[in-house]
Amino acid sequence: MDKTLLKGLMVLESISQLDGDAQTLDEIAATVGLTRSNTHRTLQTLAHAGYVRRDAESGTYRCTLKMFEIGARQLASMDARRLAPPFMRELARATKETVHLSVLDGLDVVYVDKIDSAQPLHAYSTVGGRAPAYAVATGKALLAFQPADYIQHYGNSVRKHTEETHISIPALTQELADVARIGYAMNRGEWRQGIGGIAAPVFNGLDKAVAAIGISGPLERLSNQKMAQYAPLVQQAARELSAHMGYHGGYFGLAT
Repeated sequence: MDKTLLKGLMVLESISQLDGDAQTLDEIAATVGLTRSNTHRTLQTLAHAGYVRRDAESGTYRCTLKMFEIGARQLASMDARRLAPPFMRELARATKETVHLSVLDGLDVVYVDKIDSAQPLHAYSTVGGRAPAYAVATGKALLAFQPADYIQHYGNSVRKHTEETHISIPALTQELADVARIGYAMNRGEWRQGIGGIAAPVFNGLDKAVAAIGISGPLERLSNQKMAQYAPLVQQAARELSAHMGYHGGYFGLAT
């Protein structure tokens, strides 16, 4: 057991339960049962990491919004998984392809739910599995709505997986801008040879793209013509799921 980490969590939990009231170093130390010096070191670490802030005038400490941001992202992802099944089933019925629900984690997407295609040849993946976000449709759909420098931040980690993988940061940046403009993303064998997909972002009530829903399958079935045919269906699933998550923005109304 990492006792230093445990102390940090104790202090953080203690401050977070103050209902907005700030506490002094001595008050926090008394609450968590640590020495003053131990508490001070722990608070310095938490402040350096951005979880607490010290008021220079009063010397008191309070939590920042960082914990809320982490919790909100996690809650949004959980809400998407809970609400998505009816829309995933309808998309699977309409396309007969594998349907994925994904969330972004760094430069990866994590598959949080899926419905396998009943067709003998279909895209293989596992719930909990990962894929490079820049090389799959659900990942691109989410990357398109991250801060402008997001992909540049991870630039050194972008690498080829097939001959079709796009690894030029300027080209990826332009592609993501196009995804945001048209409302959906495509993958044509960029992660697994011969496997493609199409996906659209899912927004929550805070107007954040928190998940993506999409289909994937062999490119011999998902031709350009089929992708164009399925794009409105994927967007409709994303639009309806977003509405159920409290999204009232007009993004989908602008998508073509």
